[in-house]
Amino acid sequence: MTHETRPFVVPPGAGDTFRGLTGDRVEWKARGTTTGGRLTALENQVHPGKGPPLHRHAEEDEAYYVVDGDMRVRFGDDVVQASTGSFVFIPAGTPHCFQNAGSEPARMLVLFAPAGMEPYFDGVAELSPGPVEPAVLRELAGQAGMEVLGPPLAESHPD
Repeated sequence: MTHETRPFVVPPGAGDTFRGLTGDRVEWKARGTTTGGRLTALENQVHPGKGPPLHRHAEEDEAYYVVDGDMRVRFGDDVVQASTGSFVFIPAGTPHCFQNAGSEPARMLVLFAPAGMEPYFDGVAELSPGPVEPAVLRELAGQAGMEVLGPPLAESHPD
């Protein structure tokens, strides 16, 4: 991108919010348009037992910082715990997903570098509440270079 990039601060609760894939609250912290294409950042609230399907990103590395909660994260066939204060890094091309393993909503700061996942999240924000047809999800994911590979962690690796 050729945008001039300037420093900025997004105060708590000041980012645009939308309803995420599992009905949870998501708040934009940074979009590619504000970072010169270098980074996308969002704060994701995840309800107990919820999380996205197994997927991978063609171009973006992804990272999570668990602000509050007890998450499970899958990389390929490995499932690891990531509790409050944990940092998770996922290189581009790595199959992954996560699940809130706790009994209360969890919060994560989610980062993508470079930016590029905005079309997916913008599409999710426009969906009606409720279950999403797999074909619709695959199409939204494909628009952002993301490939859906399997079910959420709660289905593939139940507790």
